[in-house]
Amino acid sequence: MRHLLSLAAALLLTGCNAAPAEQNSAAPAAVLSTVPLRITTATGTKTVTVEVAISEPEQERGLMHRPSLPPGRGMLFPFTLPRTASFWMKNTPLPLDLLFIKPDGTITAILHGKADDLHPLSAGEPVTAVVEIGDGEAQRLGIAAGNPVEWGDCREGRQRPGLPINPLAFCPTAP
Repeated sequence: MRHLLSLAAALLLTGCNAAPAEQNSAAPAAVLSTVPLRITTATGTKTVTVEVAISEPEQERGLMHRPSLPPGRGMLFPFTLPRTASFWMKNTPLPLDLLFIKPDGTITAILHGKADDLHPLSAGEPVTAVVEIGDGEAQRLGIAAGNPVEWGDCREGRQRPGLPINPLAFCPTAP
């Protein structure tokens, strides 16, 4: 009996000393694929290089714990099928512009995420993807709601309506 109590105490102490999962997430993240994301604005096409967060863990991690994001860079969160997406800025130490992209490839909303803010941000309608870029980048590049967006290699044709989204190449037909 004394041996069982000692074993139970050791297990409890080990469990109490374990680092929370959130602290363990500081381990180096896998290198994500990058693709060019093109946005047609009133002043021409703007290109941003985006990391593509495809898997659920990649999408959950997003830009957490990143102290900076260079101009012209961002992260793309493509969804296999359109959904009403909601984002928060937990453990994200930099403010961001979030671009919500409709299934037709146009931006439906540009919302501003404050650093470490836990309030959810949503366009309130189904979207195909969300793009995070640095705070103020949307204004600097002249990006506005209604602008068409595409990413990846679009030489092979256009996105066919009703098919699941290709996370590495989204090339919708013109609206």
